[in-house]
Amino acid sequence: MRWSVNPSLSSPLHPSTRLRSWLLDNGSLTAKLLKLSQGDFRVEVLRQLNARASLSEAQALGINPHQICLIREVILRGHNQPWVFARSVLPLSSLTGNLRHLRKQGNRPLGAFLFSQPHLKRSPIALSLISRHHAYVPEKLVGDAQIWGRRSIFSLSDKPLLVSEVFLPGFPGE
Repeated sequence: MRWSVNPSLSSPLHPSTRLRSWLLDNGSLTAKLLKLSQGDFRVEVLRQLNARASLSEAQALGINPHQICLIREVILRGHNQPWVFARSVLPLSSLTGNLRHLRKQGNRPLGAFLFSQPHLKRSPIALSLISRHHAYVPEKLVGDAQIWGRRSIFSLSDKPLLVSEVFLPGFPGE
């Protein structure tokens, strides 16, 4: 699985025009999903643990691959349907000071917090085509589909956080 900031969107395998607008939007995905769901939106936490990031994630974050991170995987649901799988990788070294509370985010959307921060910086969005064989998204959520995801690095006070969002089969914004 490769993440690319400039994927060839003219290849045979590319997202639809509608999905591309979701993938490349620099605003808050949480806010867009709240609007799309007319407020019938929730975060389901699948798991949260301290572990190492994948090599690709560590490289994107610019951290040592052996560094321990808080990894949080959730499903963003609209109308109780699974719309987006999100994986956040937060180096423990970033979870200090005013970011310390992110260790206990629970079922609150991370995006709501991030986009409320006035000095938030975001890297360019990287895209990837994902299949169940990549084991990035739980197989039961992917089935036999190939789905598109995006990721970017958010930075607050020079503390990086990686957020990946994968649009699941049946996402109504497609």
